[in-house]
Amino acid sequence: MTEGTPKDIGQALAEIDITRPNVARVYDYFVGGKDNFSADREFAHKAMEIAPKAPLAAQANREFLQRVVRYLVREAGITQFLDIGSGLPTAGNTSEVAHEIDPGVHVVYVDNDPIVYTHSKALLADAVTVDIINADIRSPAEILTDPAVLRLLDFDQPIGLLLLAVLHHIEDSEDPAWIAARLRDAMPAGSYLAISSFHMPGPELPELRAKTIEGEKLLAQNLGSGRWREEDQIQTWFGDWEMIPPGLVSLREWRPPAGGRIEHDEVYHSFWGGVARKK
Repeated sequence: MTEGTPKDIGQALAEIDITRPNVARVYDYFVGGKDNFSADREFAHKAMEIAPKAPLAAQANREFLQRVVRYLVREAGITQFLDIGSGLPTAGNTSEVAHEIDPGVHVVYVDNDPIVYTHSKALLADAVTVDIINADIRSPAEILTDPAVLRLLDFDQPIGLLLLAVLHHIEDSEDPAWIAARLRDAMPAGSYLAISSFHMPGPELPELRAKTIEGEKLLAQNLGSGRWREEDQIQTWFGDWEMIPPGLVSLREWRPPAGGRIEHDEVYHSFWGGVARKK
């Protein structure tokens, strides 16, 4: 793994503000991690007053990630991943799951959060096939031309592009469809794209839809971002790539474990995902 310079780490540490809640650290708290602070936990508890099952949504996303990675390595033969918006490297992350199947898989994590970057750099200090870069999905060209990305990923071979729980933090004015298109265009034929995103419950569920809109306001006031979008909006992020069955569905419905029980609750309706392949 490429080591960050003291200046890189110092700058990142200087940007860490533990007095304000942070998306990555709140998510870490929800999935049972230890890399969070009192401000993050206070926000998490406030969010749970509106959405008591918020931790279950975070856990459902982590389980979706794990099923996607296993499918792509075992069944699709993917040997390299670009995980953008990776968050803190809690248990069951992309490289950990992939390396259980194939230790030679290459993974590049991308996150714009300084604490994610510094913590991941420390954890992956001795890694050969894994690295993390401090970059923002809003600048896809910077990600695609980063030296670590070009060193670890072969753009002549299929790549597993993971955009999990990240595009819903991009405002409409920042054009998430454009961002997704730029990243898709850079992927070689045979690549796969996995997306998970907050999903706005339909008009047939007026009470849940109203509660979801209230939760969206809470996120905007405290974390600065978080948008629940309609199904057709999320679908456009896959472009013309071929959707892998069962398509864009609730995270719990995407290739669930055999015999698993699927509850049709708030989590089911409010967090969707899917995987597509570039022909």
